[in-house]
Amino acid sequence: MRKMGDDCCDMRGFLGFLILFLLSKKAMHGQELADELAKRKGEKPSPGTIYPAIKGLKEAGFLEEQKEGKTITYSLSPQGKNALRIAKRRFTRTFLGVFP
Repeated sequence: MRKMGDDCCDMRGFLGFLILFLLSKKAMHGQELADELAKRKGEKPSPGTIYPAIKGLKEAGFLEEQKEGKTITYSLSPQGKNALRIAKRRFTRTFLGVFP
């Protein structure tokens, strides 16, 4: 069993949601996503965490990619925009009233 330490809530379940949210603001490559996630969470996700999440979102049809040399830039597909819209509604309904 994983030890919680000072952090009661494991944020891994929110990673897909956060990636979709960040990409709704602008297209980004993996390193940019990792940097933005680090700003929000306080620690940078490892490549072994972020790239499988990106792969899963891509396989679900939520992301599109554009290759420029070795760099792959990700953006939301129309299905990704719809998935984010649905996720925001569910998130709001679930956590409504949690924060004052």
